[in-house]
Amino acid sequence: MRIAVLSDVHSNWHALEACLDHARSQGAQAFAFLGDLVGYGAYPAQVVERIMALANDGALVIQGNHDALAVSPPTALTHVGDHGAAWTHAQLSPAQRAWLAGLSLTVQQGPLLLVHASAERPERWRYVTDSLAAQHSLDAASAQWPEVRYLLGGHVHQQTLYYRGADKRLMSFAPQAQVPIPVPAHRQWLATVGSVGQPRDGRTEAMYALLDLGRAHLHFFRVAYDVAAAAAAIRASGLPPFFADRLERGQ
Repeated sequence: MRIAVLSDVHSNWHALEACLDHARSQGAQAFAFLGDLVGYGAYPAQVVERIMALANDGALVIQGNHDALAVSPPTALTHVGDHGAAWTHAQLSPAQRAWLAGLSLTVQQGPLLLVHASAERPERWRYVTDSLAAQHSLDAASAQWPEVRYLLGGHVHQQTLYYRGADKRLMSFAPQAQVPIPVPAHRQWLATVGSVGQPRDGRTEAMYALLDLGRAHLHFFRVAYDVAAAAAAIRASGLPPFFADRLERGQ
């Protein structure tokens, strides 16, 4: 089974479609979405509708912090993110908002656990940015689901792989895009799969990962898409132009 794992789409229709097409070209047989379907981008309704259809076909989908914020935006719009959440809320239909609100914070299926941020108190949206945070997340997952071998998350907009060594501590590994990484199930692994819709490593290409459970391989991919069109749509929508600026800078 080859599972394409996508996170942090952030209403970027162009990036989403490019990643879906690429994943299918790589033999993806299933899809998993790790939250933050919306926020920042100009196409929240289209992205949610697309992923709802994929969920009806069996895709796994969990909730991210921006999804929760779009369902219930703050009444006092004090910073740019609040304005974006309020705009996104208005673009979504009641049925789409209800679907986002009903998404789980985690999904466990066999050796897989999906979470947007950390498995340690997932509702707190803690960032997994180093080996210590990764260890806390994997320890929390193992305590509840001992069979989990692959903990997959997003939230940090970076592609990183951690594994538990012989001394039980977690070590980090910087993956190289397009290069298959052996991830044998006798170890435990935690991957942050990066962001489809808003990379923040100085590059503009969309990010996703492909987990091949049969071969125990994990591929991290970067996918080119029409960044200029996505940025132009943001500027034409009435969203804060800052969202388009950072998309073009990959930050």
